[in-house]
Amino acid sequence: MGLSPGDNEGPVAILRCRLCATRPNWSCRHPTRGFLLRVDLARPKRTPTLAQELALDRALAARSTCPTCSRRYDYCLPLRTVGSCDPCAQGYEPTPGTYVLTTTPVTHRLAA
Repeated sequence: MGLSPGDNEGPVAILRCRLCATRPNWSCRHPTRGFLLRVDLARPKRTPTLAQELALDRALAARSTCPTCSRRYDYCLPLRTVGSCDPCAQGYEPTPGTYVLTTTPVTHRLAA
C-alpha cells in the first residue's frame, strides 16, 4: 500500500504459523509470521533523496563490477568466494546481454 508504520505503537495482532500458534510462549521465527498494523495510523513512505540513491547505486556497482575485466553485470557477483565474474573465472567470453556496456567506470546510474 506504500505506507510505513508511522504512529503505530505495536502490532494489533501477530499472524503465526500453525506450530507456533499452538505454543504461545514460544517465539515464532518462521518467515510466515506477520504483523497486522492499523492503517489509519500509518504514514506514506518517504522517498529517498538523490544522495541516498547515489550511495545505494555506488554500493550495488561495487558488488556487480568485476575487478578483472571491469564489466558491470545485472546481478551481484560472488566476489568473496570466486573473486571475479564467472566468465573470467572459467575463461570464456560472456554473453553481451548479461553485462552493461560502458567504456568508463560507472559513477552513478540513478533510478529517479
